[in-house]
Amino acid sequence: MLGQTAAIEVRSLWKIFGPKADRILRGPLADLEPAELRAKTGCTPAVRDVSFSIAPGEVFVVMGLSGSGKSTLVRCLTRLIEPTAGEIHIDGEDVRAASPARLRELRRHRVSMVFQHFGLLPHRKVIDNVAYGLEIQGVSKAVRHQRAQEILSLVGLEGHGEHYPDQLSGGMQQRVGLARALAVDPAVLLFDEPFSALDPLIRRDMQAEVIRLHREVGKTMVFITHDLSEALKLGERIAIMRDGKIVQIGTPEELVAAPADDYVADFVSDVPRDGVLSLRWICREPEPDEPLDGPHLPVDTLIRDAVPAALATARAIRVVAGDELVGVVDRVDILQVLARDEVAGARGKVGGKTS
Repeated sequence: MLGQTAAIEVRSLWKIFGPKADRILRGPLADLEPAELRAKTGCTPAVRDVSFSIAPGEVFVVMGLSGSGKSTLVRCLTRLIEPTAGEIHIDGEDVRAASPARLRELRRHRVSMVFQHFGLLPHRKVIDNVAYGLEIQGVSKAVRHQRAQEILSLVGLEGHGEHYPDQLSGGMQQRVGLARALAVDPAVLLFDEPFSALDPLIRRDMQAEVIRLHREVGKTMVFITHDLSEALKLGERIAIMRDGKIVQIGTPEELVAAPADDYVADFVSDVPRDGVLSLRWICREPEPDEPLDGPHLPVDTLIRDAVPAALATARAIRVVAGDELVGVVDRVDILQVLARDEVAGARGKVGGKTS
């Protein structure tokens, strides 16, 4: 992000629940593990010295198990939960220094949030639910209804504006919640496990919808989830949290190929590597006498997408970045990855492990 203002910049952020929480940061108690700190002080460290930057237009996923601090973190970004210490900047503006009036403006105009529970107004039609944020801003009824109709079309709900929320399915209601967040044209969208209560098929459809909308509107998105497959599907980068701390931040490829510790490695152990890793992670230097007249593939080709080319030739495949040779792979290299995935999948079924 050289020369570019981060959409969101977080530095040394803490949130400690409990009495006199701010005093804990000025002494050795801050270094204690959460259980020990609770036993000694009655305080719970939900977010512990967290720092990260998010580029404009990036989809940044924060994931972790229940109690890891991810939902507290996202609520701290707009001070729905007041942080104990640290810095938060959105588009360069110091959120922690914002007055109550300025904070309301930030929430109304620049940052929108989509929650797990839709929070739709049952006595209002869909179009008025979508236009609610614009109504709060003082936008005229004609203008806000026109904008709401446009957004309903964008999220696939054209023709449903005159319905009431209880006339819609759960997936459609979540689309209304998404449309309401988009209607005010925010710079940043925050998602707090928005699809976790939906049926698996509807959840998959909503994930695809978020991907499509990001392609079309290009908003900066922060997505909170406890589901690894969802994180890998949506995130350009993923932060994994444990006990209030960020353990690792990286692309899906980086997390799967180079986990920072055993905790992350265990998280990603059952992920089919061939569907996440590209050829850059398995290509090698050519052998001294190895022919280089085989087919070529871009370095960012997924391993599974390289299988047909590998099976169609006995020659090594040249892995290239533009005109530059990065390395080579052959069918043995690719089949080794597929074999590891097969063994890991079988081990996961036997152990009953799920993500």
